[in-house]
Amino acid sequence: MLKYIHELRDPIHNFIHYSTEERKAIDSRPIQRLRYIHQLALTYLVYPGATHKRFEHSLGVMELASRVYDVVTDPNNILYDSIRNIVPKSAFELQYWRRTLRMAALFHDVGHLPFSHAAEKELLPDDWNHEMITAEIIRSEDMTKIWNDLKIQTEDVVKLAVGPRYYKNYNFTHWEAILSEIIVSDALGVDRMDYLLRDSHHTGVAYGKFDHYRLIETMRILPKYYNYGSKEPALGIENGGLHAVEAMLLARYFMYTQLYFHPVRRIYDIHLRDFLKTWLQDGVFITKVESHLQMTDNDVFVGLFEVAHDQSHPGHEYAERIVTRNHFRLLYDRKQEDISKNLEAQKAIYNDFKKQFGENNVIYDTEKQRGGDSTFPVYLNNRRIVSALSISDVLPKIPIAAIDSIYINPNCL
Repeated sequence: MLKYIHELRDPIHNFIHYSTEERKAIDSRPIQRLRYIHQLALTYLVYPGATHKRFEHSLGVMELASRVYDVVTDPNNILYDSIRNIVPKSAFELQYWRRTLRMAALFHDVGHLPFSHAAEKELLPDDWNHEMITAEIIRSEDMTKIWNDLKIQTEDVVKLAVGPRYYKNYNFTHWEAILSEIIVSDALGVDRMDYLLRDSHHTGVAYGKFDHYRLIETMRILPKYYNYGSKEPALGIENGGLHAVEAMLLARYFMYTQLYFHPVRRIYDIHLRDFLKTWLQDGVFITKVESHLQMTDNDVFVGLFEVAHDQSHPGHEYAERIVTRNHFRLLYDRKQEDISKNLEAQKAIYNDFKKQFGENNVIYDTEKQRGGDSTFPVYLNNRRIVSALSISDVLPKIPIAAIDSIYINPNCL
C-alpha cells in the first residue's frame, strides 16, 4: 500500500510531515528554487556552517505552524466563549484551514531574492517588496492548479502568507488574522522560531536556542487585554509559557548582536549589494514571476566570479573584494559613551573619516533590529488577561539591537 503521510528528517524538528497532496506543492518550482537561496546570504564566509537554505527553513515553518494550530484549536485550550465563536466548528473547516495555513507557511518566503535579505531594499523597483512577489507566485497559474488539487482557495493562501501588513486592500476576519499571526507575528510567529533555532544550529551561535516546545504548548488565542475592555482576539500564551517567550526574545536580541549584525557579515552584504547594482539590468531585479523563478544564488555566483576577473566591469572591485576576502575593515563601531555625549556622534566621525581618507574609501552602515514588538496577551491563573509587558521583568528591558559602523578600504590602513 502506498504511503499517504510522508516524513523527512530535520536537524531542528526531528521529523517534518506532509501528505501526498502537499508533496506536489513542495515539489513545485517556487519551493524547489529555495534549495538554491542561502538563508543567511554570504554569512558562511564568516561562519562556515551557515550554508543552510530557505528550503529547509520553509519546511520548518510549515511544520511549526501546524503544531501551533493543533494546540490553539484544541477545545481544551479555548478558554473563552468569544474565542470559541471565531474558531471553526466543523471538522471539515478545521482541516481546510489547517491545510491552508501549512501551505501559506511553506510559501511565505518564495518571494525572496537571491541571497535573501542581503540585497532586497535597494534592488527592487519602487513600491515592490518580497512579500508582493510571494503573492504573485501563489497566484500564478501553475500554483493555482495545485491549490485546486488541495481544495483550498488561492487568496486564502496569499492572505495568511503575507499578513495584513502587506495585504492591505482586503479585510481580514479575526480568524484569518490569527492564522496569519501564527506565521508572521513579531512576538510569537513560527517564522521567527524556526530561523532563530536553525541559524543558531548551523552557525554554532548557541544564543539562539530556547524552549520552543514549552512555548508552543502554552500558546492560546485570547481576547486581547480583556481586563481593559477590548475583545479583539490575538495570539498569546498561558502564564506558564512566559519564561519561554522571554528566552526567545532574548535569543533574538543576542542573535542580532552576535550574528545578524556581525560587522564582517554586514560588509559582505554591502559589497554584494554594490556589485548587484552594477550587474543587474537597470540595477534592480525583475519582478515578473518567471524571471524571479529563474534567478538563484547560483546565477549570481557565476556573474560574481566572472566580474571578479574582468577589470573593465564597473562592479569588478566589489566582486573581487568578495572573492578574495579583501573586504573593507571595521574602523569604528557604535559606542554608548559617544552616543551619550552626542546623538550624532557616528555621523560626525564618519564625516571626519571621509575628509581624511576620501569618500570612496569609507562606508557608513546603520541598521536597527526588525520586528521588535513584544506586546502580546498572557492568561493568568485568576482568568485575567494582561499585557506581557505589564508582568514580565525581562521583556521591557530587552534592548533593540542596533549598529552604527564605519568601514575603511584596507589599502588606507
